[in-house]
Amino acid sequence: MANKAQKLVLALLCLLLFLGPSSQLDTLWQGREIKFNEGDGLVSAQGNFRLGFFKLESNNYYLGIWYNNLAVLQENIVWVANRDTPIFNNSGSLTTLTLTIDGYGNLKILYNGGLSVVLYSGQEVSNTSAVLLDTGNFVLLEQSTGQQLWQSFDYPSHTLLPGMKLGFNWKTGHTWSLRSWRGLNVPEVGDFTFGLDPNQTNRWVILWHGNIYWTSDPWNNSHSTMPFSSYDFSYVSNENETYFNYSVGNDITTTPRLSIDYLGNLNASSVTLVRCSPYTSPIYLGISSTFPIYGDIDSGCAVKKLPECKGPDSSLHIVFDWLGNSSNGFKFNESDNLTIVDCQAKCLNNCSCIAYAPTNEDGDAGCEIWSTWPKEITSTSFFERPVYHLKSPDHAKRWWIWLIVVVGGFFITLCFICYTKWKKHREEGERKRKEKMLIQELRANHELQIFNFESISIATSNFSIKNKLGEGGFGLVYKGKLPDGQEIAIKRLSRNSGQGFVEFKNEAILIAKLQHTNLVRLVGFCIQEEEKILIYEYMPNKSLDFFLFDSTKKYLLNWKKRFNIIEGIAQGLVYLHKYSRLTIIHRDLKASNILLDEEMNPKISDFGMARIFGLKGLEENTNRVVGTYGYMSPEYAMNGVVSIKTDVFSFGVLLLEIVCGKKNNSRYQSDDLLNLIGYAWQLCNEGKVLELIDPIILDESCPPSEILRCIHVGLLCVQDHAIDRPTMIDVVSMLSNEALQLSPPKQPAFFINRVAEVLENCSLNNVTISVIEVR
Repeated sequence: MANKAQKLVLALLCLLLFLGPSSQLDTLWQGREIKFNEGDGLVSAQGNFRLGFFKLESNNYYLGIWYNNLAVLQENIVWVANRDTPIFNNSGSLTTLTLTIDGYGNLKILYNGGLSVVLYSGQEVSNTSAVLLDTGNFVLLEQSTGQQLWQSFDYPSHTLLPGMKLGFNWKTGHTWSLRSWRGLNVPEVGDFTFGLDPNQTNRWVILWHGNIYWTSDPWNNSHSTMPFSSYDFSYVSNENETYFNYSVGNDITTTPRLSIDYLGNLNASSVTLVRCSPYTSPIYLGISSTFPIYGDIDSGCAVKKLPECKGPDSSLHIVFDWLGNSSNGFKFNESDNLTIVDCQAKCLNNCSCIAYAPTNEDGDAGCEIWSTWPKEITSTSFFERPVYHLKSPDHAKRWWIWLIVVVGGFFITLCFICYTKWKKHREEGERKRKEKMLIQELRANHELQIFNFESISIATSNFSIKNKLGEGGFGLVYKGKLPDGQEIAIKRLSRNSGQGFVEFKNEAILIAKLQHTNLVRLVGFCIQEEEKILIYEYMPNKSLDFFLFDSTKKYLLNWKKRFNIIEGIAQGLVYLHKYSRLTIIHRDLKASNILLDEEMNPKISDFGMARIFGLKGLEENTNRVVGTYGYMSPEYAMNGVVSIKTDVFSFGVLLLEIVCGKKNNSRYQSDDLLNLIGYAWQLCNEGKVLELIDPIILDESCPPSEILRCIHVGLLCVQDHAIDRPTMIDVVSMLSNEALQLSPPKQPAFFINRVAEVLENCSLNNVTISVIEVR
């Protein structure tokens, strides 16, 4: 066996010697090097991609990946490893430029006799290898375990290949985005970034120097439609990551890619999808594009107006000519790293600028501007470059008018600044006065702890995204841990939230005085400057909607747990309506406001919209309707009439959702446009009520009569007229006493039926009212 192994090793060595240094390598092993030589590099198995060193028109050298079967190199590069650390050499030869894996498993570029650019740094000695896949992904692997240590797909440059991600990894904080080149032949990081909008992750965005340059329309499902039908774009969002990628069908014979070029254009293979100009004027950059135009490519572009000194946008044109070495211009520093788009902006925003041009020989980077016509000079080094001239016909300069405008503008600006500061000072004083009164009122409740903002920040690791539990219109909710080890939930009200001092005070004082096992407990509060924070007991199982409407998690809610949740919510409402010191109407009862403790017991939360009645108050009108559509009773949503029957209606909707495992606002039976309430009513009339029940709980050994009784009670709670609905005390009795006869429910609210004849009552097949049966 030893002889056979030795013969095999010798045969492999002979094969490598025979192939020579210019052979194509499938795998980069430890000890093997890829050098800057024509033909040297890694080639994917099917020959689609090549990895190697390249240089364009400058003396900078790069390691990159490109399509192996296309002729023009700069148009086919899809990834650059050291774009921010190019290796400069003007000697015409780089025999020591190599890519290697050292004995510690570090993947790095060696040059100039020992200097290095590290792409991946291993923590200890390991046996690693790297391979270029047919997808264009360069992957570093641990050979003994097959574990992937690093991949180029995690560090995109200006091109997105099928299978690559663009978005955010919430666990690691890593962002996948495309960054443009600085110029046509300059792979260094440029001005434009393409990826997901961090503030609205269901849309694409192009940023220019961090500012919005272009945005797409948001999408509402997992499959989005980019204006390019050949690619299938997909969107994924969960607690770990949010990203989009795309795939291509077998009918795509061209080289698929999505790229952002140095002018900020978004291109798909050879088709331009997005092309914006930083300004509204018709600007011609003088660099012709061979890409065909696809559809409305300027839709979603941000609009930037020209200074008035440049004249009307419609009268300004930019033309270009070729010019040799010139003088009398102003050159910006090379350290500014200006692109041709930046140079254009510098000139357009300078009232005295009449022309601009790039300064590098490639004609796409650097910047020089002129206030007078450029003059050519004689020089030993000569190269032509495009110079762009601003033409504004029939627009004479009137300096005395501009002087008046400037002086008047300065005076108006000064007055505006003074007024703004006075108004801000007044608002700040009013805010501090309200804040002081609110703190004094909350301190009167000795059951509440007062926290300072620093302690809350420490408890949440400075409001780290990994501690984020959820968000709503009010702001964000974070998980935190106090120094004594107690876990808490922290509700940080957004400054833009509709909840102000009144709602904050309402929720803090109200919850502090309510003591019931099915109501969430308030631990304390924090008011500091513009921060308004409420601290609750921590509910480890989040909210009811987290389980109920998730196809993978609803299996954790068997019927016993669901019925326990229904009873717990009902008991909490009975306490609010009857046994607390004042009658309290929640007004925003829904699945997301039902929190679950470690034993899946329900607790009603979010009392910011609650309404307090006196002991004799039964009904009241309000001009401000708050809550969530789909859970609002008709008399409240349409006329602002609020009573305890408002919560009863919301409870009925929630009860039907728990039994069905579906949202009320979903669409059922497209011909009828039914919501869940209408769908339940229709099935009752058709004797098909079992179709309403979540199949997950039907498979269990649970009493069908109990489930059907809950549906019956739910329909009683959502009847159109408030007087017909039971009280919550009646609901608790109906749920717990199977011997109690139930009256037939009348037609519910928000029910749409395509049949002209409206049924007066749901007879439930004319069987006994205590148990709902079906045909």
